[in-house]
Amino acid sequence: MSITLIIIIITVLASLYAWNNAAVMQKWMLNPYAVKRNNEYFRFITSGLIHQDYLHLFFNMLALYSFGSVVEQQFAYEFPEAGGLLFAALYILGVVASDIPTYLKHQDQAYYNSLGASGGVSSIVFAGILLYPLMEMGLLLIPIRLPGFIFGGLYMFYSYYQAQRGGDFINHDAHLYGAVFGLVFTAIAIPASMPGFVEQIGNWKGFF
Repeated sequence: MSITLIIIIITVLASLYAWNNAAVMQKWMLNPYAVKRNNEYFRFITSGLIHQDYLHLFFNMLALYSFGSVVEQQFAYEFPEAGGLLFAALYILGVVASDIPTYLKHQDQAYYNSLGASGGVSSIVFAGILLYPLMEMGLLLIPIRLPGFIFGGLYMFYSYYQAQRGGDFINHDAHLYGAVFGLVFTAIAIPASMPGFVEQIGNWKGFF
């Protein structure tokens, strides 16, 4: 069984469990104030296992399933002995790293909470974009498809803009910093990915 599928199964089961146990949901969410006051650093991990609702869970797991297998296979190819471990580290550390800016921003706000695997998923998606920048990407139910490097750039700009704008109750910082972490982690783990990225874009023939 692939690491990607194992992560999906664990995340789905954890979300279902938390939905049926309000105390667990409250305890596992990322509450920066509780992390700072009570040293509850486990929340950086557990918050990535739970989701707000079925739609939130579905879209995150769909994105993880779509890109995870591709990235996992590439890591396994590059590192026959440790590819699975590095892929798992990319995802788990992506969840944690993407929440650090949120923690720093809201550590004195007792009622701020955040949850979801978006940071880890973004890490996987953007690792895939770095490795395969010309693969076509788009939004579900929207028939427009763009090369990954263009879609990724637009997504990062949107995440940054929305993070600055605020007001929609979505942790866009996690999306943005998860994406950055995925790019940096992959570039360091697979040094050839950066020149490969540039070469593939250089060979792009455009939309026509």
